[in-house]
Amino acid sequence: MTEHFDLLVVGGGINGVGIARDAAGRGLSVCLCERDDLAAHTSSASTKLIHGGLRYLEQFEFALVGKALAEREVLLRAAPHIIWPLRFVLPHQSHLRPAWMIRLGLFLYDNLGRGRRTLPGSRRVSLKRHESGPPLRDEFHTGFVYSDAWVQDARLVVLNAMDAMERGATIYTRTRCVSASRDDDGWTAELELPRGERSTIRAKVLANATGPWAVQFLDQVAKVGHDHALRLVKGSHIVVSRLFDHQHAYIFQQPDRRIVFAIPYEHDFTLIGTTDVDYRSDPSAPHIDIDETRYLCDAANRYFKRSIGPADVVWSYSGVRPLLDDEQGNASEVTRDYLLELDRQGAPLLNVFGGKLTTYRKLAEEAMDRLAPLFPHASEAWTSKGHPLPGGERQDVDTLQRELQSAHPWLPETLVWRLVHSYGSRSMHILGQARSLQDLGEHFGADLYQAEVDYLRALEWAVDATDVLWRRSKLGLRFSPEQVLRLSAYLADVPLRRASFT
Repeated sequence: MTEHFDLLVVGGGINGVGIARDAAGRGLSVCLCERDDLAAHTSSASTKLIHGGLRYLEQFEFALVGKALAEREVLLRAAPHIIWPLRFVLPHQSHLRPAWMIRLGLFLYDNLGRGRRTLPGSRRVSLKRHESGPPLRDEFHTGFVYSDAWVQDARLVVLNAMDAMERGATIYTRTRCVSASRDDDGWTAELELPRGERSTIRAKVLANATGPWAVQFLDQVAKVGHDHALRLVKGSHIVVSRLFDHQHAYIFQQPDRRIVFAIPYEHDFTLIGTTDVDYRSDPSAPHIDIDETRYLCDAANRYFKRSIGPADVVWSYSGVRPLLDDEQGNASEVTRDYLLELDRQGAPLLNVFGGKLTTYRKLAEEAMDRLAPLFPHASEAWTSKGHPLPGGERQDVDTLQRELQSAHPWLPETLVWRLVHSYGSRSMHILGQARSLQDLGEHFGADLYQAEVDYLRALEWAVDATDVLWRRSKLGLRFSPEQVLRLSAYLADVPLRRASFT
């Protein structure tokens, strides 16, 4: 039996779910299919920042930086539970960039994108007196501090998908689009469902939001001619035990003029990244190589007193960025902006090329503004007007955390913090009527209990242990192999119980 929709979105990364959410909110009937888990690839492998991109100012990408900084404000309001302010320290090395250049760049950064409205401005600090100074090598005397924001990237994707679903969209994960053909009236797509069965979809418009596979999708699935090329660039990160105790992050200038971040991560760790390496292998399975690991260790060792090496890495991850090929020689200088192409040679086809996490909402809005004339019933743009993502209804997250702790004094403080900064106001959906830790069901490890796992399966499309431990959370950093096996067995054995959370 063929299902009919206004819009079929192929791709469950940040751009795909953003388009699905925007379209569903405008009153369109929407179907999204993703062949793996939501945020299974590029969108969960970022540096986890909502930022303008300070380094892009040197490349004269003023429009991109301004757009991203304006979006930073919108997203801080929409998801305060998973996006929060973060102050960055830039230790000054005069032989890399003169102080006047840094001051000018930070002045622009403070004022582009309609100016900062909620975050403190930049300033110069003495590293001999500022709390960020002690972990640094003694040669660093002066630093510059500025604001950006931290994001739980994979959760941002999932929450957009949840909002799209709650507004009427159909979301299929573990579902591959195996073919798509068009006629004058629309698209016919064949989907392969998780158990191998096939389903047919009819849609008036198709959106290709497949990220690193965008060109491959056109060539092999839709079989549509095009003249675009993507440059695939691998970015890798390492995680080590905590290198400093304060809550500032660092941005380190490197001799090759790249920058590397060192960021407080999951309370007990430091995240260091990223690299920029041209990539020509399968985008599904990128891995950090030893040269990248050494590069990131060396980048940190130029600044921190405590030296690290490959043996200190407790976890690493890599992602493939699908960047527009602007024929730059250096991968780090390739634009992070995006291109939206509407192909009207038959039924409409919207292609999404490039983009970055911070500007996903604006990309989705622009995409739907392009498509809206095709749908007379579509309402106006809406996502910039303060509509929160699921769980983000309460702006004062600290107050929400105190209220949850007061109502459930038996919950460990660390668990309350994690629940609030993952689920926000929807933490109560997980806790339900529980009056003790035992009421939350089986304890799988770290602070993960059965009630949370059931919630993730029922409402957030989690299927296996990797979904739970590395995308819906980062509890994989604290799980033993035996605990992973027990969680995997539970997920395989227990039937889905969606109704109990709705």
